[in-house]
Amino acid sequence: MLATVFSNLMDNTLRHGESATRVRVRHRPAENGDLTLVWEDDGAGVPAEEKERIFYRGVGKNTGGLGLFLIREILGITGISIAETGEPGKGARFEMLVPPHGAYRVPE
Repeated sequence: MLATVFSNLMDNTLRHGESATRVRVRHRPAENGDLTLVWEDDGAGVPAEEKERIFYRGVGKNTGGLGLFLIREILGITGISIAETGEPGKGARFEMLVPPHGAYRVPE
């Protein structure tokens, strides 16, 4: 299902990123065992007042308001949370927090 999440994030970048020319995906391990997956683009970003609202069902265009809602639901099934943490006007950044329950491994 992670492929569906990334596919929907790419669709979101293409549809709403306006001037986006780049997407970067990276990970950041934490000392407590959590892992943060980061999806960021260099597009228009998300206005501060919309950062939580974009995950509500029925919000958005082109996907019937299911795109980011569906992403959060898929991730939530496995205990992964997602938040938009980018700077408006400098790009969108979605951070997915993966808890340390053995559901991931980082290649060496």
